[in-house]
Amino acid sequence: MQEPEFPETKSQNPAVPDINNQMGTITKLQRPVQSQEQWQKYGEQISVFLATLPEYLGNFFNQYKQPLVSVGLIVAAVVSVKVLLAVLDSLNDIPLVAPSFELIGIGYSVWFVYRYLLKASTRQELTSEITTLKSQVVGKNLPEA
Repeated sequence: MQEPEFPETKSQNPAVPDINNQMGTITKLQRPVQSQEQWQKYGEQISVFLATLPEYLGNFFNQYKQPLVSVGLIVAAVVSVKVLLAVLDSLNDIPLVAPSFELIGIGYSVWFVYRYLLKASTRQELTSEITTLKSQVVGKNLPEA
């Protein structure tokens, strides 16, 4: 095997200086002089900030308690809905589960129509149950029809 030959070319152009032949000095950067007092000053500022941080956070939470709780509940609701949709999507991918749920839904719909919607007396029963549920949720006594 032969090693590849690389001819050493030197710049023949006098306008381009040869870097290998130049000797220069490198200027060393000196470290900035910071006294021990400045470091202690920074350390004291940080320790004062960390010492008062719990008080600041407590005041902030007390001042904005209701909006923080509302935002937390909204975030929790969004996360719960996303998780529920992911679980339902994964159940939908399992064979025979989706058709089973469809049959259960159709069966419940047929039962609901038969139980509550075919006769006038059962429709009145359904409306009275709905008004009772409304009054329980809202907390007011609604006039019954």
